Amino acid sequence: MAGQFEAIPGGGAAVALDEVEISILRSLAVQLLELIGPGDEPAQGEDPLASLFSEGPSEPPADPALARLFPDAYGDDDDELREFSSEFRRFTENDLRSRKREDGMALVRTLDALAVEGGGAAVLKLTSDDCQHWLGALNDLRLTIGTRLEVTDEDEGGELYRLPDSDPRKPMVMAYLWLGALQESLVETLMS
Repeated sequence: MAGQFEAIPGGGAAVALDEVEISILRSLAVQLLELIGPGDEPAQGEDPLASLFSEGPSEPPADPALARLFPDAYGDDDDELREFSSEFRRFTENDLRSRKREDGMALVRTLDALAVEGGGAAVLKLTSDDCQHWLGALNDLRLTIGTRLEVTDEDEGGELYRLPDSDPRKPMVMAYLWLGALQESLVETLMS
């Protein structure tokens, strides 16, 4: 099971993680949550229903990683499409940010609930709902790291994957590849 998710009764999945893997996953998830930012909570005494209909930002984020997590809906080829994207973003980005925060928090909570045994490893057991949150969080982590590393479709099998150990990007590339393998393993487990 090491590094590979396996199906468990009831529709969930399990994977063995050691202390280092748990620490890395938790650290990356916390950094992602910090990047996404805090949720917009209604002010004291404000109508919570009104906050559901509040408008979000209309401009794409300046940070390339956030722009990748919250892309324009229609592209930016012309003024009309930019206007449509702006309108779409105003009414959807807050909900999307909220869902991404929920996914990241679910990942952190499940990791925090693990009891690491003397050997430094634990078996993480996820419910089917947890699996969905993990898929979302793993995807967001990979998108963020891939953006920071400037991974493109043309990089498939490219030089980024053959970096020397002395390259400062090497740990992030290794994390990117590992997260991809975890994500693929979880998808395959849920599809079987």
